[in-house]
Amino acid sequence: MRLLLVGDDGMLAGSVAETMRCAGHTIDWVRDWHEAELSLRDGAYDLIVLDLSMPGNEGLDLLNHYRRRGGRAQVIILTARDAVATRIDALDAGVDDDLIKPIDLDELAARVRALMRRRTGQAAGVYAHDGLVLNHASHEATLHGAVLDLVPREFSLLRALIEEPERVFTHHELLGKVYGPDDEIDSNAIEVHVHRLRQKIGAERIVTVRGVGYRLSKLT
Repeated sequence: MRLLLVGDDGMLAGSVAETMRCAGHTIDWVRDWHEAELSLRDGAYDLIVLDLSMPGNEGLDLLNHYRRRGGRAQVIILTARDAVATRIDALDAGVDDDLIKPIDLDELAARVRALMRRRTGQAAGVYAHDGLVLNHASHEATLHGAVLDLVPREFSLLRALIEEPERVFTHHELLGKVYGPDDEIDSNAIEVHVHRLRQKIGAERIVTVRGVGYRLSKLT
């Protein structure tokens, strides 16, 4: 899962980023409203951790702009104990959860897991589609009960597709799901991963939507 952390507190951000990476997530950290805007325009994120301690109303402004543009990522805010009015405004603006500082990192990790389960409608991190079953916790995928031998990026690609099987993912979105911000990426990387995954699960299971991207085949 790919996360965006927005906040100017270096000590807090470093701890949050390390916790999320240890949990298996890819996380980008930006310090202000303008950096966050650029990241949200260029990257496909599953969840945003937003520290509202930034100067002025930058955090709320960012959230309002993002939701008005149709941004769908889950959002957790980090806020001060006495900022009740700000928390209310944030909830009205489309926040999904909030944590009062100083935060407990284990609780934050648990809140992230809960939000992503809520988003996908999967209670245990297990996704099933037309004989395919992917278990996020055990990092195992099966086809009609037989274990698939997937390399990590093939697993990440399949997970992206099976979490939202009706959605067509663009090439750019899939790059964000499969690669981290510092990875070197070949221009045809997604096409290569799709080809190899098709060899393992069946070519007909991944549909190419010409000019748009890829999705799983629809159930009959």
